[in-house]
Amino acid sequence: MQGELFSTFKQLHYADTPLVLVNIWDAGGAVLVQAAGAKALATGSASLAWSLGYADGNQLPTEELLNAVGRILRVSRVPLTIDIEEGYSESPEQVADLVARLQAMGVAGINLEDGTNAPTLLAGKIQAIRHKVGESMYINARTDVYLRGLAEGQTALDMAIERLRLYQEAGADGGFIPGLQDAATARQLAASLSIPLNLMVASSEPIEALAQAGIRRFSMGPVPFVKAYQQLVNLQDAAYPALNYPTINGLF
Repeated sequence: MQGELFSTFKQLHYADTPLVLVNIWDAGGAVLVQAAGAKALATGSASLAWSLGYADGNQLPTEELLNAVGRILRVSRVPLTIDIEEGYSESPEQVADLVARLQAMGVAGINLEDGTNAPTLLAGKIQAIRHKVGESMYINARTDVYLRGLAEGQTALDMAIERLRLYQEAGADGGFIPGLQDAATARQLAASLSIPLNLMVASSEPIEALAQAGIRRFSMGPVPFVKAYQQLVNLQDAAYPALNYPTINGLF
């Protein structure tokens, strides 16, 4: 079954229409998004961590993660991909062990990021995962060049391309570039790489232009959580200030 879900999930990245993932964080959200027609489900690392009482940023204990994933999988009928941040460890072997546990549970894909670390560390983790679990796990390698402002302009583009090529050589199936919104830059990035690329968007509005630029997958990260919980706090206090990532993460 896991192999079928992986195959289905991978094929979605090559369909005529781009894959749009409205990130969820619990079984309730999984049921509702699935009922609304989602072809696949994806967690957001911040949303999942917050829902369990932890800050985003590799603070979530792996057992908490696995228990939450198990609850989502119990109700999931479509492929599920899990954001595991940096793998909650600097050890490639430990990260590979975590991914093997997720694969055994029925997870079809993961996001794994480089953060501010040397790109060789993420490449080593990807290689260890491939050695441990084989090909039946979609590895979406995330580079934070744009999200963390590691460079600007042509230097940022060149850095992102170099990193994603390294991750592809290590065994990544796709590349994730949060923080990039410019369609012209996205077009150059897509033309320079041979793996499906994923961008993070706050709504469906920019998807058409970015898809025309060659982007194959779109996700929304913490945006659904922020919007949902804005409604919650406004029921308590209609004048409550607008929520955002740093505000929420700071509360944990």
